[in-house]
Amino acid sequence: MIVLKDVSKTYAEGRSARVVLEAVSLQVDAGEFVAVQGSSGSGKSTLLSIIAGLDLPDSGFVEIEGRRINTMGERERTLYRRESIGFVFQFFSLIPTLTVSENIGLGLELNSREKEIDTRVKYLLDQVSLADRRNSYPDRLSGGEQQRVAIARAIAHSPTLVLADEPTGNLDEETESNILDLLKQLNDLQGTTLLVATHSADVAARADRVLQIGELQQ
Repeated sequence: MIVLKDVSKTYAEGRSARVVLEAVSLQVDAGEFVAVQGSSGSGKSTLLSIIAGLDLPDSGFVEIEGRRINTMGERERTLYRRESIGFVFQFFSLIPTLTVSENIGLGLELNSREKEIDTRVKYLLDQVSLADRRNSYPDRLSGGEQQRVAIARAIAHSPTLVLADEPTGNLDEETESNILDLLKQLNDLQGTTLLVATHSADVAARADRVLQIGELQQ
């Protein structure tokens, strides 16, 4: 499903440069639930952004389902991401002017799948236990509710891969457990590949495999 080979990324910081990733190599099989751990600033978020094609490596390559992401043009990467990848952000990143239903259905609309929106959104609202909040706006939801909306939005277009960046980082223990149940159900029942960057030992305990980002670098 995912193959990275010698992926490196450096960011300029004033007159100096900061190496975030150095020669990272990894492989994730289809249907795996893999957790990536590492200290703050170790490059976990950058790694997910590069896999998603939101950022590009300075060297090395990224393949997803046999397609080399880093050599695609920007438009091709965007279209591929819309069709095949779901991304769950730590801070939810919901659109405040859209309702819960509209946020979830946005990906389907962008993929020109308008005829599926009503049925798919209703199904997902039931899956994340938010049917009664379908017409609410994000600022009326708790953190846990917003994250459940974010997950529903990420999987609305039935991606083969979901990337999650600290998806439980701002949640209490009970809500974290509920979110993990939802992700694990997605992995078990639909075979969706999950790659999750996390500090949480509870998230790591649910994963099939745990990778330490420092050990992936040469």
